[in-house]
Amino acid sequence: MSRGTAVVTGASSGIGAATARRLVREGFVVVAGARRTDRLAALHDELGDALRPVELDVTSADSVAALAAGVPEATVLVNNAGGAFGMDPVATADPDDWRAMYEVNVIGALRVTQALLPALVASGRGHVVVMGSTAGRIVYEGGGGYTAAKHGAAALAETLRLELSGQPVRVTEIAPGMVRTDEFAVKRFRGDEERAAAVYAGVAEPLTADDIADCVAWCVTRPPHVDVDLLVVKPLAQAAQHKVDRRP
Repeated sequence: MSRGTAVVTGASSGIGAATARRLVREGFVVVAGARRTDRLAALHDELGDALRPVELDVTSADSVAALAAGVPEATVLVNNAGGAFGMDPVATADPDDWRAMYEVNVIGALRVTQALLPALVASGRGHVVVMGSTAGRIVYEGGGGYTAAKHGAAALAETLRLELSGQPVRVTEIAPGMVRTDEFAVKRFRGDEERAAAVYAGVAEPLTADDIADCVAWCVTRPPHVDVDLLVVKPLAQAAQHKVDRRP
């Protein structure tokens, strides 16, 4: 029996693609949204018609409206689209980087949530998942813009939960620590693969995209009266944002 329709943003790679795969296996029809339609086409070839690829730019109101128009019914929304740009200190950071991070991590999630909320409420068992970060709980040097955006995403989730009290929609924030994916750190360092690799240097087992997809699947498949407000997940090597066990 189908669990309903799940919409996953940022689904062309990393955590988004892993989540789309996992939710299909859990029995959802998955609407996978992302800008890179070639990646989505490959995902459709892999998963079949249980996955519906949709071109989506969460920073575009028109693109989000088109998504919502094509999804009349939805039970789960995974706001996964996001990203980090740069690691400059506050004194020299580019405001455009901060603006871009806020636009995709916070405003993008706001747009998609607003567009799909009527369908989620109408389903009688809706669930909004916000992909946060441990960066949304504690700051670190060089991460001001990203941590500000992820604090904003956490505030969005917490406020939405309060405002939906009494309605049949759960709200979950998943806050991963160190997750090694193919693109996140490389994009942050504007293609500098050496700097990106240094983030994980000496860390025996960072989290993987599949680890986080497992968390999403567990949260959205709990009984409808069970709401996992916040799930913080880190690799064993990461005791805190600023304390990571690194071995030669």
